[in-house]
Amino acid sequence: MRLFTVSTLLLVLVFFGSGLALQIQCYQCEEMTHDCSTPDFIVNCTVNVQDMCQKEVLVKEDGIHYRKSCASSGACLIASSGYQQFCTGKLNSVCITCCNTPLCNGPRQKKRPPPSAGVALSATWLPVFSLYVLLSSALC
Repeated sequence: MRLFTVSTLLLVLVFFGSGLALQIQCYQCEEMTHDCSTPDFIVNCTVNVQDMCQKEVLVKEDGIHYRKSCASSGACLIASSGYQQFCTGKLNSVCITCCNTPLCNGPRQKKRPPPSAGVALSATWLPVFSLYVLLSSALC
């Protein structure tokens, strides 16, 4: 019976806890000639509205320009698909990308080795797992 109670509580936390306010951080800048991926350009996006980061790379006569911002998923995905034909890497090229992890519109990351076979607890699941362990030990 105790195991059923703990399991039920855990499921309730997982399913209903996912409705918590979500906020992402992105880099934000307008028409910069350098990749504005420093702490000075980090912003907190609007909670539960701007759920993605957007990055625009424009190739102009005087060099590469960057625009970075927070965006709603709908607006970002529409913009990126609309400009896909103009993303050539040549003069007057416009490339728009969208991503949904913190600060993902920063500089391109070097390829990382594949993750290990072990299970890593993300920051999202750690409190749920900790509560499960605590309740399991308390009820046994």
